[in-house]
Amino acid sequence: MKPQAGFSLIEVLVAIMILGIAMVGLTVGLTTALSASKESEVQTAAALIAAGQIEWLRTEGYLTEGETEGEGVDGRSQYHWRQSIAGTSIDGLYEIRVVVWHTRTRQPLYELQTLLFDPPLSAAANESFDRDRPRPDRRGRGGRGG
Repeated sequence: MKPQAGFSLIEVLVAIMILGIAMVGLTVGLTTALSASKESEVQTAAALIAAGQIEWLRTEGYLTEGETEGEGVDGRSQYHWRQSIAGTSIDGLYEIRVVVWHTRTRQPLYELQTLLFDPPLSAAANESFDRDRPRPDRRGRGGRGG
């Protein structure tokens, strides 16, 4: 009798089982990578919104204590932010806190805190510029706010 060339049924089944296990591992790995990528995208967008709010305050030229809320702009309407400005024991130094969360889940995604200095006006400047005059509503400027 001559030896048969080819694979037996058991060899084929073992090969299919090994391929199946490898495919499951590959699928789990890809799913984990995709979810991590999406989470990274969400965190980055939240960080950009928070940093944008801080930079917007810096360009305003003055700080007013209180809280402001709004939604993200430019395709980021699924994010909501709240910024709070509080004075410190040093005159003109303010603590700024911006919290960003997802509108649907209401879970905080990112929080950014910093200190900004808004120098008090001198006595001469107070005569020509009344610091307590009504200021424009910041929520309506620059497409930010709600």
